[in-house]
Amino acid sequence: MNKNSVLQQTIIEELGLNTLPQEKQDELMAKMAEVIVKRIYLETMESLNETDREELVKMLDAKAEPEQVENFLKGKIENYEEVVKKIIEGFKGEMKDASGKFDEKYGG
Repeated sequence: MNKNSVLQQTIIEELGLNTLPQEKQDELMAKMAEVIVKRIYLETMESLNETDREELVKMLDAKAEPEQVENFLKGKIENYEEVVKKIIEGFKGEMKDASGKFDEKYGG
């Protein structure tokens, strides 16, 4: 199982989504990944200077490989991996809170 699969399975279990059909789990994971990517993008753009932002946009427009983009960001943003982890953990916390509130309200 690769790193992303382990992360996805952990999120599914932590949020209690493992009782859902696989198709629904996949759909929810795709939506959550989209939100996380957007948050990482926003945080990244705020952390870069104008020249580096322009360079990043050029890379994205040219459909650069994800590894190339990640290496660029690691070289430009101090503690980039920690920033990403913080965003993911924050999102997971928000989802757990929302899940708990849903369970309280609807008896899930």
